[in-house]
Amino acid sequence: MGHKSYEESIKDVYKGLVLLGVVTLIEVGISLFGKGHLGYKPGPEMGWLLALVGIGLIVLSIYKAYFIIYEFMHMSSEAKGLRMTVLMPMLLLVWAIIAFFYEGSAWLNNREVIKAKNERSINDKKMDVQGSLIQKEETYQM
Repeated sequence: MGHKSYEESIKDVYKGLVLLGVVTLIEVGISLFGKGHLGYKPGPEMGWLLALVGIGLIVLSIYKAYFIIYEFMHMSSEAKGLRMTVLMPMLLLVWAIIAFFYEGSAWLNNREVIKAKNERSINDKKMDVQGSLIQKEETYQM
């Protein structure tokens, strides 16, 4: 492991800050483009464009996190075991977030199905004035 002089370290810090600034500006530009603030308005049939914008933002954010961890936190010069002890919990956190979103969307879909069934059930029955249930007339026909 070689040590850098103070001037080299300062130069590396400025290079890193410029790189992070450029990547952030690219992210902002992609976001503005995806939302239609740069003159192009994506229509409802352009869902693939919004997905592409989202994937691009995720990739750039992961790159920035990687750069910060490996350069500014000096993880690149550490042993592989220590790097894994930092990366594995992060991967578990990402997995947990994906799992929570998946589970939440499943709950939402099931809730919508149950609401629809309840609405059908309520519409199939009529209430009389006293509040007791009366079946539809066609159920009495033979």
